[in-house]
Amino acid sequence: MSNELSATTIQVLDEAGRRRTFAVISHPDAGKSTLTEALALHAHAITSAGAVHGKGGRRGVTSDWMELERDRGISVTSAALQFDHRGHVMNLVDTPGHADFSEDTYRVLAAVDCAIMLVDAAKGLEEQTRKLFAVCRHRGVPVITFINKWDRRGREALALLDDIETHLGITPVPVVWPVGDAGNLRGLVQAENTGQMLRFTKVPAGTHAAIEETLTAEQAVEEEGETWENALMELELVLSSGPGYDQEAFEAGKISPVFFGAALTNIGVKLLLDAVVDLAPAPGPRPLANGGARAVESEFSGLVFKIQANMDPAHRDRIAFVRVCSGVFERGMNVTRAASGRSLTTKYAHTVFGAERTVVDTAYPGDVVGLINAAALRVGDTLYTGKKAEFPPLPAFAPEFFAVARPKDISRSKQFRKGVSQLDEEGVVQVLVSDRRGDQAPVMAAVGPMQFDVVLHRMEHEFSSPITLDHLSYRLARVTDAAGAAELSKARLTDGEVLTRRSDDVLLALFADKWHLNAFQRAKPDIKLEPLIATAE
Repeated sequence: MSNELSATTIQVLDEAGRRRTFAVISHPDAGKSTLTEALALHAHAITSAGAVHGKGGRRGVTSDWMELERDRGISVTSAALQFDHRGHVMNLVDTPGHADFSEDTYRVLAAVDCAIMLVDAAKGLEEQTRKLFAVCRHRGVPVITFINKWDRRGREALALLDDIETHLGITPVPVVWPVGDAGNLRGLVQAENTGQMLRFTKVPAGTHAAIEETLTAEQAVEEEGETWENALMELELVLSSGPGYDQEAFEAGKISPVFFGAALTNIGVKLLLDAVVDLAPAPGPRPLANGGARAVESEFSGLVFKIQANMDPAHRDRIAFVRVCSGVFERGMNVTRAASGRSLTTKYAHTVFGAERTVVDTAYPGDVVGLINAAALRVGDTLYTGKKAEFPPLPAFAPEFFAVARPKDISRSKQFRKGVSQLDEEGVVQVLVSDRRGDQAPVMAAVGPMQFDVVLHRMEHEFSSPITLDHLSYRLARVTDAAGAAELSKARLTDGEVLTRRSDDVLLALFADKWHLNAFQRAKPDIKLEPLIATAE
């Protein structure tokens, strides 16, 4: 028996060591979905990239499966892509591309071991990029930087690196450096091999990998002259003034390896993909809510980080994305849901490539498994076998926009209730119910207004219950308790009310603005009014 257990442990450790689970984060329009496609293309997981660009002839990228995403050319929900590269299993969890869906991105970052921070060469560090980097730092997720769109006019490379160090407090360490200014990309040079230059020939529309050729230093001098020499000089300057690359410093979040390229034309993408294999950490022990950690070789445990319904319009089903954290997942196994202690059978399990699914029989730490129609599961749930494990909960962001939802057709109230419940379980919005309005008119609470567009679209097209949204004037939500709720009810304020969030019974008091909140706190200083996690954190 001990030999069998030892063999299983060795197998789990070996398989976990082959996994790389990562996400791409960026400000909207930095090219995140395009890079996702390019990475899959270079791993030969797809035969041609379908980058979303322009208004004519648009077609959706592999990871953008929702009709609304394809129509608007943005990602509004996370999707998982799994493919092989250099003998490793790559689990790329795509993230929403708009700031209004940052709460969904936060959940994704709880399920990965590394992140690629995408920076637009012309715009540099933008607000959403800074926020997401702060989340990575908070969660201890190491970050690789890819400066994108170097084939277009943009800022100087040295200035971009200075911004990263100044504003993010992390030291950028170039692994790949551009030959030529932004908009005049002549090639790339690797820091570890300055004796050669990589030159690329674009493929029309970037549908296939760019043609790559290697020039010796002598050839580079002859053909590129001063441009090549300036690139070497800049690279040497940056490397000599910094700490250099160190794996421990990278995993500790002290440095960020930097790459340059152009995702749309697939330039520099393979170097980035190879770096994920070589630099990104494999799955490791995961901290538990009550202290300690669950080792990867322990019995099975997993974290539910995303729930999505109707990914397959033909079946109208529900899929829960589970990051395997330890042990071996086997289809059909009985697992325990930590929140309830109840058993769950995992009969219908899939790996997911965009909207495409494949039945999965076995999965290892780092893999993402989709459990079909597991109705009891909620975002943030821990699943386990053997010794109990429960991972820290995923906090909700503070909503800043509120609207009352009502069905346009009262005869479709059943579909209305089903749709509202489903969107709440998925975390598309936070659904609140107040004593004043009741559950017939729930309040939708969102981090950003575009979440309301998703609600309207899905309620009509997926749940066959078109709705109206009456926007409210509230902008602040604070957590209170039963005593606070009683005081708020007595006050009968016009600028605040107590709402109960269905999913976890947390009581929220809503206020029009900080002045109303401050006035109420001064009048009732003993009442509990605590903020949720802020969107800027």
